[in-house]
Amino acid sequence: MLNKRLRTIDLFAGIGGIRMGFEANGAKCVWSNDYDKHSAITYKANFGDENHIVGDIRHISSEDIPDFDILCGGFPCQPFSIAGVSKKLSLNKPHGFDDEKQGNLFYEIARVLKEKKPVAFFLENVKNLQNHDGGRTFQVIKETIEGLGYSFYYQTVNAKLLVPQNRERIYMVGFRDRSLDFTFPEITHTGSTIRTILEKKVPEKYTLTDHLWDYLQKYAEKHRQNGNGFGFGLVDLDSHSRTLSARYHKDGSEILIPQKGKNPRRLTPRECARLQGFPDSFIIPVSDTQAYRQFGNAVAVPIISKIAEAVMKTLREKPQRETPYVIQKRLIAV
Repeated sequence: MLNKRLRTIDLFAGIGGIRMGFEANGAKCVWSNDYDKHSAITYKANFGDENHIVGDIRHISSEDIPDFDILCGGFPCQPFSIAGVSKKLSLNKPHGFDDEKQGNLFYEIARVLKEKKPVAFFLENVKNLQNHDGGRTFQVIKETIEGLGYSFYYQTVNAKLLVPQNRERIYMVGFRDRSLDFTFPEITHTGSTIRTILEKKVPEKYTLTDHLWDYLQKYAEKHRQNGNGFGFGLVDLDSHSRTLSARYHKDGSEILIPQKGKNPRRLTPRECARLQGFPDSFIIPVSDTQAYRQFGNAVAVPIISKIAEAVMKTLREKPQRETPYVIQKRLIAV
């Protein structure tokens, strides 16, 4: 049994949602990295500057990463998401692994696994990763990791089980000791609703202007007449919302809160944080625009915490292998 405090590293760390989920279960993050300087401001405000490296992971040597037990990473999802692929196709740009800027960053995870040989990994991405390019992308990921000597488990989980947001993500877990048997946890639906995450006093600036509200209604009607479902998402306060995305800062149209006697409003940054399961103690030191982008790119912390608990339990209950000396001593005793 592993009695020591398990050490993690946080790749593509964003604002630290995965770190929070693992630390809630007793892990210690010993190193983290992200390319975005704005996300780093939020990360450092909540976790400190120590061991958080801002820069391109492709330019960081594994020798500069301290030893650790679990590699954690929510590698960039835009090249694999349905919306991201559609946008890139419309612009005649490469997607998936062909996206040189983001798509091939998975191989940096493989590089660190190969060179540092941690006992386990935890990865998160969009649901569409499993179907991207007819399933070939996911097959490459699976075969690459298994080729490095790790087991490979995966499951798609909807965050609406624990937070009031429809957010399906695929989670991947593996162990260097392939004899370990891992089962994703059964997560009970809490029935949380949008109403529970709303602030009591909201500044008027979050209410849509007449011009924007008129535009969104006309845009939705245009698409309705064309037979598709594009348009704003006016939330049922006693249910859950659509998926919060990084584009929320543009017009907030995917998640609008109804208001009596006036136009609907956007969520506040704090409400976005709550929608992702971040505690109110989480510091938001950046502008609204950056906050919307960061929480839209973040993970649902309560889901991470549940899976992290199962990962760490699997490692802590790992049976210790007997050395030849111990086996010989046991046989003599018999």
